[in-house]
Amino acid sequence: MKTTRTHLRYVEWLSPEEMHDTSKEWLSELNFIKDEHLFFEDLVTQFTSQLIAFGNFSSIKEIIDTINRSQKQNNTLIEAVKLHENELQIMVDGINQVKEEKAYVKEHSDLIIAMTEFLKDYKSLKTQLFDIIKTIKKEDKNRHLLDRK
Repeated sequence: MKTTRTHLRYVEWLSPEEMHDTSKEWLSELNFIKDEHLFFEDLVTQFTSQLIAFGNFSSIKEIIDTINRSQKQNNTLIEAVKLHENELQIMVDGINQVKEEKAYVKEHSDLIIAMTEFLKDYKSLKTQLFDIIKTIKKEDKNRHLLDRK
């Protein structure tokens, strides 16, 4: 069976206002994720000794590297979305610039794909990190209860 690649045709139907609103939502979400990255760094710092005891050092290093890559990708996407927002003028200036407008719509569809991929990877990272912390907290609680007996 052969798979076919789907294209985002509906982007062509988006109005400039809808693209602007989408870009604002992306920026808001990316800025929130930026703050969450700081929280993740604090969380890893706070639980460093438990994380090392929980698993081998290489898996902890891998999580830290994944957080750092996610931060870099987040910053890149913030800059791309800001630039995309600034170029919105092409769509609303009233001048018929078919080539430039088509390029803008193409850039918007590329950003949709990039944001979707990033958010999927970010959600996976977040789930993985919280699962590890949850396991550590449960083990710590069990150890504490056993010590009390």
